[in-house]
Amino acid sequence: MDARTKSALLWGAVAALTFLVLHQGYVLLGNTGIGLLPAVGVAVVVGVVATGASYVGERRLRSRE
Repeated sequence: MDARTKSALLWGAVAALTFLVLHQGYVLLGNTGIGLLPAVGVAVVVGVVATGASYVGERRLRSRE
């Protein structure tokens, strides 16, 4: 696995975990949230989108150097 792919996957993992932490904070503040399974589903979608965006974005940012 090349460094660019590994970096994109790590950014996707960070984004997914960040969403889950924010959702947990929302629930801890006394709100109902969206439930565990929908939250995990949204976190997966957020992770996939962030992975794709960081994979494409890194190439665009490197081309401007």
